[in-house]
Formats: sequence, structure tokens, C-alpha cells
Amino acid sequence: MLNPLITATATELSERLQAREISAVEVVTAHLDRIDEVDGIVNAIPVRRAREAVLSDAALLDALDEPSGPLHGLPVAVKDLQNVAGLPTSHGSPVMPLTPQARDGLVAERLRSTGAVIIGKTNTAEWGTGSHTFNPVYGLTRNPWNTDRSAGGSSGGAAAALAARMLPVADGSDLGGSLRNPAAFNGVVGLRPTVGTVPNPDARSHSLSRFGVEGPMGRTVADTALLLAVLAGPHPLDAISRPIDPSGFRMLRELATAPRIGWMGDLGGRFVCEQEPMALARRAAGAVGTITEIDESLDGAERIFRVIRGINYRGLADAFTAEQISRMKTTVQENMAYGQSITADDIVEVDRLRSNLHRRVHDLFNDVDVLALPTTQVAAFPSDWEFPTVVGGEEMTDYLGWMMSCCMITATGCPAISIPAGFTSDGLPVGLQLVAPIGAEQQLLEIAAAIEHADPHHHAVPEINEPTLGGP
Repeated sequence: MLNPLITATATELSERLQAREISAVEVVTAHLDRIDEVDGIVNAIPVRRAREAVLSDAALLDALDEPSGPLHGLPVAVKDLQNVAGLPTSHGSPVMPLTPQARDGLVAERLRSTGAVIIGKTNTAEWGTGSHTFNPVYGLTRNPWNTDRSAGGSSGGAAAALAARMLPVADGSDLGGSLRNPAAFNGVVGLRPTVGTVPNPDARSHSLSRFGVEGPMGRTVADTALLLAVLAGPHPLDAISRPIDPSGFRMLRELATAPRIGWMGDLGGRFVCEQEPMALARRAAGAVGTITEIDESLDGAERIFRVIRGINYRGLADAFTAEQISRMKTTVQENMAYGQSITADDIVEVDRLRSNLHRRVHDLFNDVDVLALPTTQVAAFPSDWEFPTVVGGEEMTDYLGWMMSCCMITATGCPAISIPAGFTSDGLPVGLQLVAPIGAEQQLLEIAAAIEHADPHHHAVPEINEPTLGGP
């Protein structure tokens, strides 16, 4: 029987820790024991601090007169694209030195300042590239629901750790779906906020290529909102961070009226989706409110996404020598080469396309509160694939083709959340993706919570077995 301290939600644990009904040492110990039990199979948290040091941090929290913040006593692990003082940041790449970082990045800093106990780093795809978490530094992260399947990515370590009950909440990042995709594959919640909701003081771009965001994951919408309230809020070094009070995210209200949900399906055939992920997402979308069929293909979204993403990889390439780049995985090299081929004319074209897309999406929200579509076009695929090459009988033109259900939403600039939508006939989780107007995270979370309440899946716990397949 599982320890109830690892099956409780983060909000339940937080309430009990704040009331001093349980201790931080008890909560952290329960999760460390779970990591020792299953992470040898899952490989979600490959970098860990010494157990004695982690428990010492928890004991210091227990000795305080008052709780230190909303995450007081909760164990967390930071995605290995972000710095944590005293731990290496590998980015999953063999070209990065595994030397301890001197200081925390923004995510670790905000986690610590609100009472969280950092236990280590979660695994990621190399440079966050691709929605399958494997790399030559720490290896493959496996899906707890079926360890022969992908955990998604690039925040696959975070999502798998949540599903396996190794962590109560986790951070991640998302450019083309890296919070949403692994959330769907693992049956948890992943929120991609509006750019600037969670600041990035180290961003290389002011606004031109700011598609990548940091964001929260949890097993429930309320847990995800709890973490968003900690990560969000302005920062003086990020010129486009939003001047919001994030504390309101912790208080999700019940809906006063039934939400109006716009079902977008496959965007009029703009991407191919297998039958079960589509059908389960459509069913979940109808759990509350009224559904309107939306005829919108988001023309230009794929072009916008590919070019802006390419600019990001161009910047990454500039930081390394040709010899270092040659040691990175092929898809990273291909992205860098594409980025270096982008011209000023491409950027001017995409700037115009973004303006047009923004207007069209803005008009959609005149008639609905949120848009809905499947999070992923497939359920979790075999772990020894790098990516699906065929979806629904149709061959993908490249390794991004199977991810367009998330990538095209990124291009809109809107916040998007993936919530569990049920399980396929093979017992694999899939997700429903909900999309709200820019800056409307509160509305998005409250509608997602209503659907979750009507169609709950977060109590299901995977049985973790030894795998038979290797990795790519």
C-alpha cells in the first residue's frame, strides 16, 4: 500500500503542513523513499542531492515558528534546463560541463523562497528539443503507465515524477509543447502560461523570439495553480514580464455560469490525429458547459512557429563551436542549420502573419470562453523510437509533424493547459488541451478545474513494471 503522503495532492499536503498537522521531514522522507523505490526504473530525477542534506533542509523548516510560504515543506526537483545552486546543469547535452552551479536560476530561487525543499533535477530532452525525454548524459525517462513507452518531453522527467508519485508538483518549460505533451502522456496537468507571466530575466530576446516559457505541472489543476502562484510575477530584468499579482491563482473560484467551449478538433485537417486521443479529448471537453464547433484552421500558425523556433536555435548555435555542435543529436543540429538559413524577409513575413493570427484568434473569443482540441496527436509511443514517423496512417514530413496540435497553439501566444482526458484501450493516458485569451490564465484554470471535477482521473496510480524496450 502506498504511503498516503505521496498520494495526497500538493494542495492537501500544503494545507496540512501549514497547519502543522504533518512535518516537512515526514513529507520529504515519504517522497525520497518513493524515489528510491521506483526511479531506478523510471529515471525521472537523475540528479539528486544527498539525502542527509535534503532532510536537514526539511528539519530547518520544521523548526521555524511560522510556515515559510505556500510551498512550505513540499519536495521539488527542477528541470535540468534551469540552474540550481550546487548542482550541474547539463541541458541533457554532452558538450556541457557537469560542474555545480554557483547560484539558483529564477525557478529555484522562487521555489526556495516559498518553502520548497529542492531534492534534485528532473530529466529533459537534449536542449529541450523534441517531445521524447532521452539524452546521452542521463539516459531515457520512461512512462510510469507503461515503461516501454515515451514519457513525452521535453519536461518528461517532471511529468513522469508526478505520475509515479515521486513529487507533488514540478516545474517545466514549453516552446512547442514541452509542458503540455508530457502532461498528456503521463496523465497529469501541464500549463503553458502567456509569455511574461513567469518571467525570464536571462532571456536572449526581448520579444522577437520569446515563444519559450517556464510553467507549472501538477496532478490536479489546483496543484498546478499553486505552483503558478509561486513562479509567476514580474521581474525587473525581464522587460516583458507581466505586472500581475500571482497570489490570485491560488484561489480558484467555482464557475458562476456554464463555460462556452469552442471545439477545434484537428483545425480543419491541419494536423493528423489518431482516433482515441481525438475521441477522448472531445468527450472530456463536453463534461461541462456548451460546445460550439469552431471552423478555424489557424492559417500561418505553423509557419510562424517554425521560423520563431528557428531563430531560437540560431541563437543557440552562436554559443558553440562547430566541433561542439557535431556532438549534439542530429535533430538539434538540423534545427540550428534551419535557424541559420532564416532571412530578414522570413522575419518580416512572420511578423505580419503573427498580427493577422492574433486578430483572428481574438475574434474567436467573442463567442467562446476557451478553445479545445486534443493535446497530442498520438498516445505515448514506444520508447525506442525517437519520434513517430506515421500518425493515423499518414507519414510525417519531419520530426515536428506529430506535435502540431501543440506547436500551432504556441504561435497564437495564448495560454494553454493540458488536463487528463482518460485512457486509451491500451491503458495509456491522453490529454485535453484548453486555450484561453492572452493573459487569461485565471479563467483557463477555473474552467479546467470544472472539467476535472466533472471528469476526474487524478486518483489513478500507475503500476510500475520493468521495461523490455530500450531507447533511441
